[in-house]
Amino acid sequence: MWRPSAPDQRELKAMPRRNSLTRRLLLFGRGWDEWDRTPLKQQPEQAAPKQKSGRRFATTLSFCALFFAGLALSAGAGNSVRGLLQSSSPDGTSSSSLETTMTAADALPTQHVQGVVHAAGLESAVHATAAQVQAPQQRAVHATSAVRPTASSASATGKTQHARGTAGARPAARGVAGRQAKKPSRAKPGRPEKTQPLDAEGTLPGATVWLYQAAPDPTPPAARLRLTFARQLVAQSRAAHVDWALVLAVLRAKGQNGRAPASVAQLHSLSFKLASVGGRANGWAAALAYSSQAPFADRVVALRHYYRAVGMPSLVYGLLSQKRDLEDRVLHDSRLSIYPGGRNDVAAHKVDVRVLAVMLYLADTYHSVIVSCLISGHHLYARPGVISAHIFGRAVDIAALNGESIYGHQQPGGITEQAVRSLLLLPPEMMPAQIISLLGLGGPSFPLANHYDHIHIGY
Repeated sequence: MWRPSAPDQRELKAMPRRNSLTRRLLLFGRGWDEWDRTPLKQQPEQAAPKQKSGRRFATTLSFCALFFAGLALSAGAGNSVRGLLQSSSPDGTSSSSLETTMTAADALPTQHVQGVVHAAGLESAVHATAAQVQAPQQRAVHATSAVRPTASSASATGKTQHARGTAGARPAARGVAGRQAKKPSRAKPGRPEKTQPLDAEGTLPGATVWLYQAAPDPTPPAARLRLTFARQLVAQSRAAHVDWALVLAVLRAKGQNGRAPASVAQLHSLSFKLASVGGRANGWAAALAYSSQAPFADRVVALRHYYRAVGMPSLVYGLLSQKRDLEDRVLHDSRLSIYPGGRNDVAAHKVDVRVLAVMLYLADTYHSVIVSCLISGHHLYARPGVISAHIFGRAVDIAALNGESIYGHQQPGGITEQAVRSLLLLPPEMMPAQIISLLGLGGPSFPLANHYDHIHIGY
């Protein structure tokens, strides 16, 4: 039988070679089904394929080195972030157990979250994470507070609540990585919700903005009289048989506003000069004769009534120090007619000291005053959204002066106009913020149609 002879070495070298799959994957060669048709004579020696394989191995090794370097860099960055989180925690708790627990919780379905909470201690870990995230980011605690499991939460409803609480806490824990979920705030039981403050009267042009706080003394120390000057004033006025309030009013009207506006010699000269021009009987005529100006005389008379109304101790020590005395005088002054509710307001020390002073001022000026409203009996709102000054004891309504009712007597030159002009002549520290009637005479005085029967004086 004929058998083919074994090919010699030359024929084997001339046959084409196949690239195996392993050679294809490792050395990036051609496919296993591709044939190398390069003639044998044109191929290099055995050293050339070895050199090419060395280059490919070096390239593969470089890519592997880059890959592992990236892994090392990522691990280092993770350790740095974990260190920052631990350093920013207010109680210094470690987050290693938190990372392990949160990884396990993320891998579990939602229905098994409760088991993770009780078995691995996820509750404390989630609360620690909420404390870490809340400090730098001012997060709300309502989402994390829902994670706390109760002892009797074995029902399906309890499982659902725990699952929702944990799901709500995950965005807070992952907020460092950029996922932030802001939960709507919920009011705690037993605590009233914050409401929008009421609008003041600042929306109207030229209106008064009420600051609901304790008012300071209207007579600061710089505006009070020195005690030595007060004694000299009383002594010199008594020697000339004139009212000390008239002498002080002339000094203030001339612009001498210091704590001791005149010396002893000046007081002596002024007191006897006022006495010589009729100051003992008619203060307005004496002031007019002293200055020859009617506005100056009007101001002197108004200041005289005010100084006599509050008394010398209020001018020396301040109005607030004499509030109890002013309240007693208001309650026992026969010239003041106050309704029973208003008298109770004064007796309960609810009325502002400036309101007490202005009532005594009007009583000294017009000899008869009917007070229709202080605090009691007045509505909370002066108009919708605006709280009345009466509620804070800083306003008074005058219904009649000198035996004449305000109702029907608001014509020019009437009792209402006289009273408004007298109020506008008060010292700056006692000037009202509101003088409301049917007349508008400038400054804090303005008309309102519903004030046809009274004068509103508010601070």
